[in-house]
Amino acid sequence: MSQQEWFDRDFYAALGVPSTASAEEIKKAYRKLARELHPDANPDNTEVEERFKKVSEAHAVLSDPAKRKEYDRMRRLYRSGAFTGTGFPPRAGSGGFDFGDLFGSGSPFIVGDPLGGVGDVLGDLFRRAGTRTASARPRRGSDVETETRLSFREAVAGMVLPLRVSGPMVCTSCHGSGTRPGTRGTGSIVDAPCPDCQGAGIGDRTRTVSVHVPPGVSDGQRIRLPAQGEPGLGGAPSGDLYVTVRVDPDPVFARSGNDLTVTVPVSFAELALGTMLSVPTLEGQVGVKIPPGTQSGRTFRLRGRGVPHRGDAAGDLLVTVEVAVPPDLGHEAAEALRAYARAEATGGFDPRAGWADGK
Repeated sequence: MSQQEWFDRDFYAALGVPSTASAEEIKKAYRKLARELHPDANPDNTEVEERFKKVSEAHAVLSDPAKRKEYDRMRRLYRSGAFTGTGFPPRAGSGGFDFGDLFGSGSPFIVGDPLGGVGDVLGDLFRRAGTRTASARPRRGSDVETETRLSFREAVAGMVLPLRVSGPMVCTSCHGSGTRPGTRGTGSIVDAPCPDCQGAGIGDRTRTVSVHVPPGVSDGQRIRLPAQGEPGLGGAPSGDLYVTVRVDPDPVFARSGNDLTVTVPVSFAELALGTMLSVPTLEGQVGVKIPPGTQSGRTFRLRGRGVPHRGDAAGDLLVTVEVAVPPDLGHEAAEALRAYARAEATGGFDPRAGWADGK
């Protein structure tokens, strides 16, 4: 892909945001598209996978304030015809174009480099287009962000998650040198470029990384994988990969810090007379003794039955009992309940005694 073709790309359109979008709007747009287009959600769909790569590429530039600033500035220059009246000037003796020549020392467009090291930035931005610039200095690779979704119980227990990631990676054929395998050397001009990456040393591909999810990971928590982001330039280290974990709610359990909570429906008779209640935990059922006269809404604490946490003891399981009122009573149950109500009144029990007196 030529640099002119690269400039014609609209990263804002790829993410579906205007050029005035804030960093938070760009982040939200990327996350939404990444979930929809992720290869795991669209297996064997090459068209969607290609769009996912373009979205990832757009986010890699627009999420970096320095890259976005230079991208915007250079696109304005390009559209205004500041480079040439009809296109890009050729590099002497090659018929190609080199931003290192245009924006390097001695360039007629640069006086004291007012664009702030634009040759380095362009060398970074254009590395996927197969261009090597003479002025590019070593630059650490960009960090990459992605998301994964776990069930509630997977998040509590922890796991090793195989995660598919698409984006720029060091070329596996030339190992980043940009030269055809079997040849030597690297430089600003590659005489025998690698046929797989066209001399860039970097290519887009999909890989699988193992993410060690610690037990007790919470919704929205980020896991950092060092040196698993975009590759660096000129021998500089790779960026990091940040995986944001999204946790699906559980139909039985909820979470409060490292404690698990569960609400167990019970009958009035069970609370009034007492019972041995079977309660679910993450490891199976356990028995909880409910003493006679227990009030609806009371919470029992089962120590060590909550969320495990590195370096700390596991949290507790908080069991709340709540009376379930039958929506329809049969004839016999209704008569028995009326008899109980009469006996209750005779015994002097008034559930609202003193309730409205402020006592």
